[in-house]
Amino acid sequence: MIFPMVGLNSICRPTQWKTISTSQLLEDGFPVYGANGKIGFYSSYTHEHPTVMITCRGATCGNIHISDSKSYINGNAMAFDCIDEKLVDIKYLKYCLENRGFSDVISGSAQPQITRQGLSKVEIPLPSLLIQKQIAEILEKADQLRKDCQQMEQELNNLVQAVFIDMFGDPVSNPKGWVIETLSDLGEIKGGLQVTSKRSSNPIEVPYLRVANVYRDKLNLDVIKTIRVTQNEIEKTKLNFGDVLFVEGHGNPDEVGRSSVWKNEIPLCVHQNHLIRFRPSDRVLPDYISAYTNSSSGKRQLLGMSKTTSGLNTLSTSNVSSLKCLVPPLELQKKYIEIIESINDKRLLNEKIIYDHECTFNSLMQKAFRGELNLNNRAA
Repeated sequence: MIFPMVGLNSICRPTQWKTISTSQLLEDGFPVYGANGKIGFYSSYTHEHPTVMITCRGATCGNIHISDSKSYINGNAMAFDCIDEKLVDIKYLKYCLENRGFSDVISGSAQPQITRQGLSKVEIPLPSLLIQKQIAEILEKADQLRKDCQQMEQELNNLVQAVFIDMFGDPVSNPKGWVIETLSDLGEIKGGLQVTSKRSSNPIEVPYLRVANVYRDKLNLDVIKTIRVTQNEIEKTKLNFGDVLFVEGHGNPDEVGRSSVWKNEIPLCVHQNHLIRFRPSDRVLPDYISAYTNSSSGKRQLLGMSKTTSGLNTLSTSNVSSLKCLVPPLELQKKYIEIIESINDKRLLNEKIIYDHECTFNSLMQKAFRGELNLNNRAA
C-alpha cells in the first residue's frame, strides 16, 4: 500500500514559544517542556491539549516528544501547533517523524538547530486517520515493551546500589566502622600507552582497550582496536585477570572515573593512557573495588578530584591513588559479589530482551511507513 505524501507545514504550524529561564521555574504548577522533556513547572501554559514537539537546539536536536495537557513548551523545543486531529493522529505523527529523522534538516555545527524554514521541506506519508490510529496502536504496544525493559534495567541498577548500602552502609558516614584506606594502599596503580602515529615502527601489534570499551561494571568489546608496541611496553601494560580499569577523562562529568573489571576476555591485551589500571592486592576483590568506585560515594570523590579543561573532566593516576575506600572483611566482599553476580545474570537476560524488542520495534517502524504492516485487512 502506497500512502500519499504531504508537507509537514500543511498539517501543522511549527512554533517556538517564549523561553522561560530556569530561575522562573516553580516547584508546582503546569509542566514545562524543554529540549528533552519536562524541566519544571510554571504558573501558565501555552497548550491546552497534548501536542507533538521537536528539540530544535543542541546536541539532541531532532528528538520528538508529546506534551501533556495544559503544558508550557519552551523555546528550545518547537511545538507543532494547530494539528487538525480529524486528519492527523498525533501519536502516528510522533512515530512517523522519529522514523524519518531530521539529519537533512539540522543546520549549524557548533550549535545544531532546526528552523521553521528547514522543516518546510519535510514530507510524511499520510494514510487515512483510521490507518494512522491502527499503526500508532501497534507501534505504541511495541514501544511500551521496550520501555518496560528499560525500566527493569534501571531497577536492577538501583538494586545493586541498594545491596551495597545494605551490606556496607553509607560510605560517607561509615556507620559500620570499616577500615578506610586509599587505593594506593590496596594495590598498584598505573597509566597506559599513548596512541600516536610514531608507533608504526614498533615490532609487535596487539589489541588495546580504550575509553569506549569501559563502562560502569561492564565492558563493551564489540570494537577492539590494535596498537604497535615493544616487548617492554607489553610487560608494563599487559592486563591481568582482575585488573580494574578507570576512565581517565570524559565530557560528561557523571562518567569520569567509571570503572570495570578485566577478566581476560582477550588473551593478550594492553590499555591506552586514557584508562588507569588498578591491580588489587589480596586484601580486596576487584569486583568489590569496581562496585565501590561506581557507587555514589566513589563517583562523588572522583568527580571532586577531576579537573576540567576545554569541557573535558580528567583524572590523574595520583587522583585515583588517593581515592578513599571502605575495606570490609573479604568474606563479606565475597558474599556481596555472589549477590551481584545473580543480579548481573538478570541484567544480561534483560539486555537480550531489550535487544529483541528494539529489533522488533525498528522492523515495525520500517514496515509501517512503507505501508507493509498487516492491519488485519481492516478497510480505511
